[in-house]
Amino acid sequence: MKSYFDLIDQTFEFPTEEFKVNGRYLEFHNIPLKEVIKEHGTPLKITYVPKIAENIQRAKQWFSDAFKKHKYKGDYTYCYCTKSSHFEFVLDEVLDNDCHIETSSAFDLQIVKRLYEKGKLTKDELIVCNGFKRPLYIQYIQELINDGFENCIPVLDNLNELDQYTNSIDKEFKIGIRLAADEEPNFEFYTSRLGIRYGDVVDLYKNQIEGSNAKLKMLHYFINTGIRDTAYYWSELSRFMYKYCELAKICPDLDTVDIGGGLPIKTSLAFEFDYAYMIDQIVENIKWICDKNNVPVPNIITEFGSFTVGESGAIIYSVLDQKLQNDKELWYMVDGSFITSLPDAWGMNLKFILLAINKWDHNFHKINLGGLTCDSMDYYNSESHTAELFMPLIEEDENLYVGFFHTGAYQDSLGGYGGIQHCLIPAPKHVLIDKDNDGNLTTSVFAEEQEHDQMLKILGY
Repeated sequence: MKSYFDLIDQTFEFPTEEFKVNGRYLEFHNIPLKEVIKEHGTPLKITYVPKIAENIQRAKQWFSDAFKKHKYKGDYTYCYCTKSSHFEFVLDEVLDNDCHIETSSAFDLQIVKRLYEKGKLTKDELIVCNGFKRPLYIQYIQELINDGFENCIPVLDNLNELDQYTNSIDKEFKIGIRLAADEEPNFEFYTSRLGIRYGDVVDLYKNQIEGSNAKLKMLHYFINTGIRDTAYYWSELSRFMYKYCELAKICPDLDTVDIGGGLPIKTSLAFEFDYAYMIDQIVENIKWICDKNNVPVPNIITEFGSFTVGESGAIIYSVLDQKLQNDKELWYMVDGSFITSLPDAWGMNLKFILLAINKWDHNFHKINLGGLTCDSMDYYNSESHTAELFMPLIEEDENLYVGFFHTGAYQDSLGGYGGIQHCLIPAPKHVLIDKDNDGNLTTSVFAEEQEHDQMLKILGY
């Protein structure tokens, strides 16, 4: 019988840029996970901070290359979609890499204010304010603009939003308009609930924006399926750009498109995606449509969230025990919960890269992973490339540890970080791993495992 290493080596191109095996132990970006577990225990969240900067710089280079190839005369701006992960260590890394911010709610703007007070961003920062806005969100936008944040751009999501700015902002200010994209043909409804209908946009400009103190700077759209090489994606991008050209001919201030986010991240070692090709094609298509319509090419903004932070994250569990529940269903029970720590795995059946941390020299067999909660759906039993799950045999030499990788986007927000978890399962310890000026790995504890006093206080005890 072959070893677990043989299984992985024969199934994928292995090792990869992120993963390699040192002896019988897995390393993630050259991090000796065995030593991290030995020091901090499990369950354990890990953020490898340098990966954030690496992905930002990769995307910037792809756009730079495409601009040069197609002699594209606009500018490119990388915005970070804060809802992917609001943690300060993420925003610090984003801002250190000359990026800007896209927000979704009122409290996002309190983060902006706090970062400004700490000297981490300036009033020149581009702040794209998206979403259907409650009064407090609108109030904070008004306050930022009146306070001199001239590149704070509210993106209109409905026809009644503009008056709330023009009535309270006493100078010229920039706005955007989100266009309501059509959903994929197999979706449950035809058009996104977010944004303004294509047919209403020109009238909105002529009747409300033109002649006011609001200057239409940007058109925005977002495709829920993300950036994919499909007829649907290219059709929606083209429709969006034709509307941009129509508006640009009557609106002298309009010079920017925001094409949203949606660059995919690796959810399997078998993942393949030609990022450079897709960005090249996006730039080429935008330029072709503008040239065809005799309109100058726009500046391009993106709002990459998952791509920015997703591949920096990991969570490690220890296998507590194994249970054979019938003739063929073997369960490995872990010391955490997929529902609480990896809610996308439960709610959306999203897959992550899953690998054993140790025992790579052991034989393997088919198993199911079970979480600690009493919910019947707290399990993980397949991978994105196969409907099965294999792990090393459990033997007496040491505990088996398993790691889920590229979990850095959305999981903390959706799981209710620091709040009440299903069955009162505590949030795991969270460790940040970075590099010093000499390139050596450094480790710091961002948060200890959640304690019962924190939960009881929230519950009113």
